[in-house]
Amino acid sequence: MVRKKKNTMNTKARNLIAEDNPKSPIAEQYRTIRTNLQFTSVDNELETMLVTSAGPSEGKSMTTANTAAVFAQQQKRTLLVDADMRKPTVQYTFRIQNMLGLSNYLAGTQRVKDLVNTTHVDYLDVITSGPVPPNPSELLGSHKMEQFINEAKQHYDMIIFDTPPVLAVTDSQVLSNYVDGVLLVVRSKQTEKEAAAKAKEKLDQAKANVLGVVLNDQEVTSSSNYYYYYGQ
Repeated sequence: MVRKKKNTMNTKARNLIAEDNPKSPIAEQYRTIRTNLQFTSVDNELETMLVTSAGPSEGKSMTTANTAAVFAQQQKRTLLVDADMRKPTVQYTFRIQNMLGLSNYLAGTQRVKDLVNTTHVDYLDVITSGPVPPNPSELLGSHKMEQFINEAKQHYDMIIFDTPPVLAVTDSQVLSNYVDGVLLVVRSKQTEKEAAAKAKEKLDQAKANVLGVVLNDQEVTSSSNYYYYYGQ
């Protein structure tokens, strides 16, 4: 399923700085996030995780895609799944079609390998959200979701889900029960402290394993970078 050779797509991904400019300070911060995530799971290997945010427009999907890319750069067979079936974006980032995806698997009989899209990043595959269903939360909390993860684990070392904001819908809370951990993204000068605290509270209520928080879009100074990772 995971091919090492380059995909034949001619267009590069948007905002995939970890792959397009790997020597940049921002790409280095994504690698720092990867390292810290690995340190949080010393006793139990991290195989599945989801990325979410408190609210919209906080850089969640960009963080998800770049985090998946840096895991793939370690030659880990990585699968990025767009589980935001309300406002999907992965198809735009990787310039691929969204005719078939996760919703087709959860509501039908497709196999994981039938839905996989290869990318221009070695070891990184993508599954889009698929057609928008009327009941995303119910699908994400179904037995088929657990089946999807178990099937994907047979082919991938790391599975990363891009999910909707916590304070908007319950999708992330529902899916958090099926993954090893959750990464929360907040945006500097946009995410209110109360909103971030409320998002963490909702994840705790769902008994999610919150791995840490990414502070996105922090103003650059002589001693800072764009992205920080804070573990619990």
